[in-house]
Amino acid sequence: MYGSDDQKSSSIYNRSYTINSASTDFPVKPYPYSSIQRTASVKKVSDSSFDSIKGKVRALCSIFEARKASKPSSDDSQSQTKLKSEKSFSSSDSKLSSLSSPYESAPIRLPGTEDRVVIYFTSLRGIRRTYEDCYAVRMILKFFRVHIDERDISMDSSYRKELLSVLGEKQVSLPQVFIKGNYIGGADVIKQLHETGQLAKLLKGLPVRAIGPWQVCDACGDVRFIPCANCSGSKKVFDEDEDQLIRCPDCNENGLIRCPTCCS
Repeated sequence: MYGSDDQKSSSIYNRSYTINSASTDFPVKPYPYSSIQRTASVKKVSDSSFDSIKGKVRALCSIFEARKASKPSSDDSQSQTKLKSEKSFSSSDSKLSSLSSPYESAPIRLPGTEDRVVIYFTSLRGIRRTYEDCYAVRMILKFFRVHIDERDISMDSSYRKELLSVLGEKQVSLPQVFIKGNYIGGADVIKQLHETGQLAKLLKGLPVRAIGPWQVCDACGDVRFIPCANCSGSKKVFDEDEDQLIRCPDCNENGLIRCPTCCS
C-alpha cells in the first residue's frame, strides 16, 4: 500500500520534471526584430519616404498659398463691404432728405392738388405684386386720415394719360403718390418714409377727414366711382335736336362718374 503511494508521487514528480526539462530544453528562438533591426527599419523609412512626404507637403503648401493670394484678404473684403454699405446708406439718406425738404424746387408737380394727397393706382388684380403695392400704400395713407384723391386708372383711362404726361414717361409702375402737389414716388419710397417717420412730417398741415380711416363710403363702397346718373351707365343719351343717340358727355369710357360723396 505504501509502495503504491510512493509510485504515484514519484510518477507525478517525474512528470513535472519531464515537463520542466522539456520546457528548458525547448530551443529559444531569438526575437525576429531586435532593437538594431527596428532602428534600421526606421532609418530606411525616414531615408526613402520622408523626402516624398516632404515634397507632397511643399506641393500642398504652394497650392494653398496660390489660392490665398488669389482671394482678397479679409480686411480688404470688410473694407469694401463697409464702403458699399456707407455708399448705399448715404444715397438713401440723401434721397430721404430730398423728400423731406420743402418741394418748391421739385421738378415734377401736379397743379391744383396742394391741399391733398393724390395716388394713382389700379384696383385690378391682374398683376399680384402691383395690386399688393397699391393696397399697402392706400392703407398707409388712410391711417393718417388726410384727404386722399384716389385715381384708379383701371376705372378711368384719362388718369393714366394724365400721369404719363405729368411724369413725362411712356410707361410707369403703380402706385404713384403726390403730396401737396409734389411728386413723391412709388410703393418703396412711401414704405421707407413711413418706417422712418418722414411721411408724417410730409403730411403735416393737410386737412384731416372727419370720418375714421376704416369707414366705408355709403354711396360707392370705397370704389370712388358710381354709374352715371345721366345715362345710367350706358354711355349714350338721346339728343332730341339731332333725333339720335349720342355719346354721354358726363361719364368716362366705362359709364362711370366720380363719387360726389367721397370725391368732392
